[in-house]
Amino acid sequence: MQKDDQFYRDMQKYIAITTVGPSALRNQGSKGVIKAAQKHLADIDLQVFRTKDEAEFLTVLDQQTEILRRALPPRAQNWGAARKAINLFLRDICYNRFLCERHGLAIAEDWMEIPLDSLIAASLKRKDSEGHLPRWPRLIKLERHDSSKFQAFAKSIASAQGISRVHLDMRLWAEERERNGEQAGAPDRR
Repeated sequence: MQKDDQFYRDMQKYIAITTVGPSALRNQGSKGVIKAAQKHLADIDLQVFRTKDEAEFLTVLDQQTEILRRALPPRAQNWGAARKAINLFLRDICYNRFLCERHGLAIAEDWMEIPLDSLIAASLKRKDSEGHLPRWPRLIKLERHDSSKFQAFAKSIASAQGISRVHLDMRLWAEERERNGEQAGAPDRR
């Protein structure tokens, strides 16, 4: 059955709402962070992420992170929360055949970042036997410089496993859940 434009708008809004929920952006400095991020992501033009190469994709990702950061409530305009929200959203767009195909985003799969939070940072730090990764500053304090170090390390781990960095999130999340002995529910991901 043919899908109309409204279907794709509804699907994008659904992904924005389900991806960026309370566990994703808890305690980021102000009320309204989640709703602001969801609204922004529901309305973002996904075509901007359809780029010719990784460098261009990462430039667009930086630009869109800054636009989202400024759309957050004044006391919650932190870079880490904006970047995590966009990365979670793009991951789920990648996993959605309708939106991924419509916007030609399969090409960007290998360039997408892993959504960073304390759970993923702890897992990456345990794998960092040489101690190259910085101390996790908490999401609310995360800046581009430290994020880049975690992303580069995650890319090397994912590459060694034969997957894209964005997919490493599901593996590390499952590992951490097992490590923490969690039987039900999601671990705190700030």
